[in-house]
Amino acid sequence: MSFTANRLLLFGATGDLAQRMLLPSLCALHADGLVAEDLEIIGTARHPFDDAAYRNFAREALEKFMPADRRGGMATFLNRLHYQPLDANDTDGFARLAAKVGTVDQGLSIFLSTAPALFEATIAGLAASGLAGELSRIGLEKPLGTDLETSRHINDAVSRAFPEERIFRIDHYLGKETVQNLLALRFANIMFEPLWNAAHIDHVQITVAETVGLEGRVGFYDGAGALRDMVQNHMLQLLALVAMEPPANYNATAIRDEKVKVLRALRLIAPDESVIGQYRAGAIAGKPVPGYDEELGKVSDTETFVAIKAHLDNWRWKGVPFYLRTGKRLPERCTEIVVQFRHVPHSIFAGRGARTVPNRLVIGIQPEENISLSLMAKVPGLDREGIRLRSVPLDITMPDAFAGPTRRIAYERLLLDLIEGDQTLFVRRDEVEAQWDWIDAIRASWKEHGLLPRSYTAGSWGPSAAIALAERDGVTWHE
Repeated sequence: MSFTANRLLLFGATGDLAQRMLLPSLCALHADGLVAEDLEIIGTARHPFDDAAYRNFAREALEKFMPADRRGGMATFLNRLHYQPLDANDTDGFARLAAKVGTVDQGLSIFLSTAPALFEATIAGLAASGLAGELSRIGLEKPLGTDLETSRHINDAVSRAFPEERIFRIDHYLGKETVQNLLALRFANIMFEPLWNAAHIDHVQITVAETVGLEGRVGFYDGAGALRDMVQNHMLQLLALVAMEPPANYNATAIRDEKVKVLRALRLIAPDESVIGQYRAGAIAGKPVPGYDEELGKVSDTETFVAIKAHLDNWRWKGVPFYLRTGKRLPERCTEIVVQFRHVPHSIFAGRGARTVPNRLVIGIQPEENISLSLMAKVPGLDREGIRLRSVPLDITMPDAFAGPTRRIAYERLLLDLIEGDQTLFVRRDEVEAQWDWIDAIRASWKEHGLLPRSYTAGSWGPSAAIALAERDGVTWHE
């Protein structure tokens, strides 16, 4: 059922995500007139605010985290905000929350960001208080489990109160413009799709590099590690968008049907097809930083880096490796996809001394959104000593190419889609379970073979074994 909700309920409304992303996103949507005038936003958390105190809290967050040039509607936006304290373990508290939310006969959208231990109690409270009715939908922020079993447990709990068509599982990478542009690049341009297969592509690289360490996420990260924190969700979603077959239509069902086919085609990796690491003290941007064990305050075998050589067992991608790499305390913050094409089958220029280099498509997602395609071109000259060729990049910097439209953060799009009920950029249950199935098999293999993290210096690109993982196939990581 498609409807635009006129109530938005934010759980975790005083948390870091709300301050940095949710409140600024909602304020920006308000300022641009993209949400209905009658939309009311109700925040809830344990903190004992009333409406006035929460509005002051929100004002401080917006002044701290929102660019000054986008605060034009802040004063009137704050009038939309309401607040109700809630302890998720207090059943009576949900009745008070429901009274605060008021009538939901025009629809309620719920954004749930809560500790895993409170998940079932929260869903039960929503159902018991009437906040999970037919005109309610729920957006779920990760973490949603730590393996397939716990993920199913959480999804079962949610599905007892909400059917799948009203569940919006959030992966904020899917709200990024360049990630969405993957579909436009592939399926709106005739020159790419005929070449987008094993006959013409040598390999694909996906890198998500971070310069930060634990950054206040000690409790969560040490229990998760890089594989579950980054590969299981963000990186596998990027892989699915790169590798999926053309959907019949641009809608939630068609796109997610094709993505899940890719995820189910992932081959179990061999013992020598992954490398894990953990950073030690080093330097980032010329400043010394401590090692993981020093930040954590104890010895741990949690991986902060992982590199994987993945394969898809289907017709389109048979024999094409997908190299995945992610880690903390790497030299630069970077998320990118590299599609490396094959050599031309025969170079007519070789006899004249020229060397050809395969074409390469680089899709930058952050910190800069850009697309670069390298093409071979002749170096100007009279060629008396032979023809010279050079790889020349064709660069499209997205903010420059589209100077008019406002550059939005991912949560603006995702929150608006949650309010309006568009599931296209959200993750379906069978996708999540296919992702966890592959990840669990990797972790079981690590345990079976006694694989432990190798040390790497903060500020480097991870353990040297990660370089060897690619180089033994004649591949160099794009840096």
